[in-house]
Amino acid sequence: MSLSDNPIPPEGASVEREPIRLPQPARRRRSRRYIIFPGDDERAELLGRLARRAFPSVEFFLFSFLGGTVLGAAYLLDAQSLLLLGALLAPLMTPWVGLALGTMTGNWRLFGLTLAGLLVGGLLVFVTGFTSGLAARIWMPLPLFQANIHSHLWWPNLFVLVVGAVLLVISFVRSEDKPILPSVMVTYELYLPLSAAAFGLGSGAERIWPDGLLVFLVHLALATLAGVITFAILHFRPYQASGYLLGIGVLLATLAVLVMLTGLASYLVYGPPPTATPTIIPLPSVTPLPEELTPSATPTRTPTSTSTLRPTLARTDTPPPQATPVYARIYSPTGGGALIRSEPGGGTVVQSLINDTLVEVLPETQEANNATWVHIRTAEGVEGWILLNVLITATPSP
Repeated sequence: MSLSDNPIPPEGASVEREPIRLPQPARRRRSRRYIIFPGDDERAELLGRLARRAFPSVEFFLFSFLGGTVLGAAYLLDAQSLLLLGALLAPLMTPWVGLALGTMTGNWRLFGLTLAGLLVGGLLVFVTGFTSGLAARIWMPLPLFQANIHSHLWWPNLFVLVVGAVLLVISFVRSEDKPILPSVMVTYELYLPLSAAAFGLGSGAERIWPDGLLVFLVHLALATLAGVITFAILHFRPYQASGYLLGIGVLLATLAVLVMLTGLASYLVYGPPPTATPTIIPLPSVTPLPEELTPSATPTRTPTSTSTLRPTLARTDTPPPQATPVYARIYSPTGGGALIRSEPGGGTVVQSLINDTLVEVLPETQEANNATWVHIRTAEGVEGWILLNVLITATPSP
């Protein structure tokens, strides 16, 4: 064996070692253990893998159609359990993740493709909801309680949406498993108001269209804002300075939607509205008429001559005073509204009313099931019975 074949280098000589390259699965596991990715190569590889997973597939459109069909049937039957089933049948909201990722990294192609896929999926949900609304015209009037609820903004829904958007982004980046639960949270807050808006348009029900569409836009803007901020916290950023234009434009658009559609602009300009203290209204009472105002038809004898007395009838008709209409608003601390029924204590549901709806209180009241029921009339002329404890009048405080 010659000296040149000895693998041990001479003492004091420098040795250049080749970098140890981890296999592909090991690099993926190591990249997921870091929030700040150590190298540009691993970061580019991760971005490419996330973009491929976020690209909408045929499965996304198919399950959007199936979920939208179930949501439309749920609004038609006013069944909350079917709404949950429709949200579970809806696809993973990976195109929305791609939308937020493209916004944060300044990738115009990824942003455009995922936005187009998200719009097509939303269109399928809208068409199925509109078809269910057309079918609902056969059985109108219907309560439409669930459709009324999901066409209005609620603070708990906004909280669930933000939490679901943050968890969906983190789960999508950190793991290759399907983030089912966060996706259901986001889908519930996006597809349900969109389907409610389409159902309201098809059925012709007031205050559901276009309120549901505005709620959908607010939810989409808020979710996108939360997703972009989450990607920024995870240190995703554009490769080039021009990529920041897309992120800035989308952020400004989302902020404009949130400020204009949520009433924040009027709050900033005019301040908070005057506080209102809910007080139970007194029921209208019918006061007995005094005797002098009671219609009378009494015979009186009027002397016509000194020799004869001819009885004549003098009738005095005095119309009774009309009672002043009493109006109240729906105020239910739980449930978001109340139901109008055809009979006190039971009967069929005539219509559902959300909180703050103005109704006219009629004089009739009845006791049923240990509760007081009041006869009311809505602005559309629908009459029915409702519990007394859900009626209030808003009295501005001094």
